[in-house]
Amino acid sequence: MSIRHAARHAAVILGLATGFSAFTAQAQDDQAQQFTPEFREVHKGFDPKHTPKIVAPDSVKRGAWFNVTVSVGAESLHPSLQEHFVRYIALYKDSVEIARAYLHPVYSSPTVTFTVALDEGGALRAVAEPTHSSAWESSRKITVVP
Repeated sequence: MSIRHAARHAAVILGLATGFSAFTAQAQDDQAQQFTPEFREVHKGFDPKHTPKIVAPDSVKRGAWFNVTVSVGAESLHPSLQEHFVRYIALYKDSVEIARAYLHPVYSSPTVTFTVALDEGGALRAVAEPTHSSAWESSRKITVVP
């Protein structure tokens, strides 16, 4: 292959890569604009249909497995319809994600039980994201004993 041919080949590859990067950046910008600023921030207030409800013991033994059940809807279960459902439920210990479940519309109830073990106490945080708003969060304190 001649040097001129190799240079032309490299220019084509660079042009394709630059075009793909611009396309990817544009797609990300388009997707971000679908949500107003209020939909980007996690809701921490109370809503009877959207606030996650955490059911877990107040105290657990260090390293012992225990169940944490998270249901979406503190007073009534969130619907699971094709047009409006909960995309996922994530469980955090303080700021570290420790479990996540993705849900399917119609076939999945917005209730998940995670089996976890902790080394230290802190806050269990549940984050759930429905299709028509940003995520909703709730938390509860948990103590770990030796």
